[in-house]
Amino acid sequence: MTTIKAFIKSRPVVTYFALTFAISWGGVLLVIGGPGGIPANAEQLEILLPFVVLALTVGPIVAGILLTGLVDGRTGLREFLARLRRWRVDATWYAVALLTTPLLATVTLFALALTSPVFLPGIFVSDDKVSLLLSGIMAGLVGGLFEEPGWTGFVTPRLRQRYGVFTTGLIVGFLWGAWHFIVAFWGSGTASGAFSLLLFLPQFLFYVIVLPAYRVLMVWVYDRTESLLVAMLMHASLTGSVLFIFMPLAISGVLLLTWYLVLAAALWVFVAAVAIANRGRSEWGGIGRIR
Repeated sequence: MTTIKAFIKSRPVVTYFALTFAISWGGVLLVIGGPGGIPANAEQLEILLPFVVLALTVGPIVAGILLTGLVDGRTGLREFLARLRRWRVDATWYAVALLTTPLLATVTLFALALTSPVFLPGIFVSDDKVSLLLSGIMAGLVGGLFEEPGWTGFVTPRLRQRYGVFTTGLIVGFLWGAWHFIVAFWGSGTASGAFSLLLFLPQFLFYVIVLPAYRVLMVWVYDRTESLLVAMLMHASLTGSVLFIFMPLAISGVLLLTWYLVLAAALWVFVAAVAIANRGRSEWGGIGRIR
């Protein structure tokens, strides 16, 4: 046990990622009955999706809080709670956290709607706007609450000791995206359960192109606020707006792939604008070795 604890303290970031993947992917495999349950058919997807999502999201919060206690002890847990309760930050950062993706989603979808009405945001054409709005808010809050104690609460501050905002965002963002891979693969089955590349590609693209760009912005906001609460709200905004509230109602396949590409481009342009505005600031640079 002494050897294990020493390894964890000397390699906290690597341990976090390994433990998060193990808990999340192990939980998902347990829920779906093992690798043979991949991909899911339509019936399995409908029945098991809430349980699969819950199993996935347990990983970051368990790994984050557990490792905070093991590595930093009671002092670390008290500091963690302080960052969670830190809500007195400039209103500008709340605006950035809550409005970035809703605005970009709206702009990109209305621009694409000039080519096809399929791209119209779901909230504008839905017959049940209240239910769509509430489901988006709830899903977003669950994602932010369960995931950010790990991604932002534990691993981001440690990477920032060695890397700049941009590099930290890329590292966390790509691994955040890769962490979703098992659910993307599981959810890419046809009605009969056969794997569909056309169902898989849009999800995969979202995770490997959209999420890293957004994570860079999240690291930037956290760097300025040191508020875990704001990070949770920023995560909630992405999940709730892009995957629920503004998601076009009848979009799939190539059209969904197209929207994610355009959204990713818009996010990366925003990242570039922020980087240019912060040019010369030391926190955007910095390199080091992951531990």
